[in-house]
Amino acid sequence: MDTASSSSRRRSAAPVRTAEIVREYGPFEGAEAVHGVTHDGRRVWAATGARLVGFDPEGREPQRTLEHACDAGTAFDGTHLWQIAESRIDKIDPATGRVLASIPAPGQGMDSGLAWAEGSLWVGQWRARRIHRIDPETGAVLRTIESDRFVTGVTWVDGELWHGTWEGDESELRRIDADSGAVQERLKMPEGTGVSGLESDGRDLFYCGGGASGKVRAVRRPARQAT
Repeated sequence: MDTASSSSRRRSAAPVRTAEIVREYGPFEGAEAVHGVTHDGRRVWAATGARLVGFDPEGREPQRTLEHACDAGTAFDGTHLWQIAESRIDKIDPATGRVLASIPAPGQGMDSGLAWAEGSLWVGQWRARRIHRIDPETGAVLRTIESDRFVTGVTWVDGELWHGTWEGDESELRRIDADSGAVQERLKMPEGTGVSGLESDGRDLFYCGGGASGKVRAVRRPARQAT
């Protein structure tokens, strides 16, 4: 079987809609880009290269800034922030910015998105087109999900696994089967709008990093169809 052709058919068979951008934030002062995004229940945190910027999604203005290397994905476990910084993942106290622990990143510097779910970290590998579930204590890879597109952001919401993609001028949010990696739904971003990080607010919005634009965009999450 032609694997590339099979992957293309699998992607095109998934329902596709145009992503609805409902709000934009930034660019943030001094930010080189937005690399990762997370949500702690009150604030959205954006990884901007040299600092994490926490802002109120209603008021839009930054409320907190933590000086910390942050060149890829960001996650929140209910208490702590987790941040990819080159070849490691740091566990951070959001109140002080202090690093409490560090584990190796599975991609050794080629990692992208980061999410917390089911007691584990889920790490995207951009060009490798993979998502790893890893042990937050050791960094050991517990399982791997293959994708057929670059992985630029990862999030879980209501038992659904979503990841961002960005290849050339095309960028999407994609809901995938957590076992097979099969694409189940696609939200196509407007032309010229990329996704460099991804997080759900746990309800009806996704927050998407906008790469070199320095912006974070809120995208409406599609309503689930009754079965």
